[in-house]
Amino acid sequence: MWLKNITLLNFKNYTDANVSFSKTVNAFVGNNGAGKTNLLDAIHYLCLCKGYFNPIDTQQIKSGQDLFLIQGDFERQQKNEKITCGVKRNQKKQFKRNKKEYDKLASHIGLFPLVMISPYDTNIIMEGSEERRRFMDNVISQTDTQYLDELIMYNRQLMNRNALLKQIAVTRSYDPTLLEIYNEQLVASGMQIYAKRQQFMGEFIPLFDKYYQFLTDDREQVGLLYQSQLNDNAFEQLLLQSFEKDKVLERTTVGIHKDELVFTISDMALKKFGSQGQQKSFLIALKLAQYAYLQKYKGFKPLLLLDDIFDKLDDNRMHKLMEMVSHHDFGQIFITDTGKERLLAVFNKIDVPVTLFEVNDGAINHA
Repeated sequence: MWLKNITLLNFKNYTDANVSFSKTVNAFVGNNGAGKTNLLDAIHYLCLCKGYFNPIDTQQIKSGQDLFLIQGDFERQQKNEKITCGVKRNQKKQFKRNKKEYDKLASHIGLFPLVMISPYDTNIIMEGSEERRRFMDNVISQTDTQYLDELIMYNRQLMNRNALLKQIAVTRSYDPTLLEIYNEQLVASGMQIYAKRQQFMGEFIPLFDKYYQFLTDDREQVGLLYQSQLNDNAFEQLLLQSFEKDKVLERTTVGIHKDELVFTISDMALKKFGSQGQQKSFLIALKLAQYAYLQKYKGFKPLLLLDDIFDKLDDNRMHKLMEMVSHHDFGQIFITDTGKERLLAVFNKIDVPVTLFEVNDGAINHA
């Protein structure tokens, strides 16, 4: 699978842009604020129906305009595919595959798998557990449409149970039968999600270990652990035991929405004790493992987007990374950097041809 071209209309800082890509490495150079990252975000939209950095679609519309349009031509399993995404203020987002609009956006997820590596990813380490669950869910959802449906259902059921808990706090009474129904629904969806997360992590952790050790020449000992309240307890029992506490807090305090991924270096918290370089290597290894996992289950190579990743990587790790992504089973790559000479030097050293574009204030030109 590869992206042949993309057209942007009123997307972020782009008024009107059209660019064709090579099947291999596409590099974009330019000053900060020129629009390099915005271009990668547009590719992310085409593949996953949303931006990578901001969940609010209307905030991606160029200032002073009423809509944005992104269109791209892919080659997927030897067929041409035209994907169109349109967002207009105060209207529902339109998403089309070969001119036919989707009934639900979830049907598109996973058809055009993509992995993005960005400085923004430090959120996965530094922020709360929700960011780490989102990472896990994003990978599984691209390989399992049922999982995404189950996740949507679980969140809806969680909202219902939480609404009931708030109502109990106001009225001081409730219908035990209704609570039982909500518990049963939550358990049914939650157990399926838990089983799939367990299976996923069992396959994912060895991939992650392999990439981290390659990036760092086996110099550091890191750990990745899936933590869940359901590891040691039946979900149904947890809900019954936590009911009094849930009533006081007016929310459900147990379940798979509390799952966590624990990151360590030398058995200590990566967030507190890892250097910026170690954290960056950890994140890149996570994303390369995601790539390998997606490729295994999709049967073809996802797109790989590398946004400003040379920052905070020492030369050794940088060259190891570029050597890996250029020679080891990776397909089409999109990469951004501020330094044209630095980028060319890296690819010349590993003898890999690169198609270079210069980005300047929303204009994209072959360098």
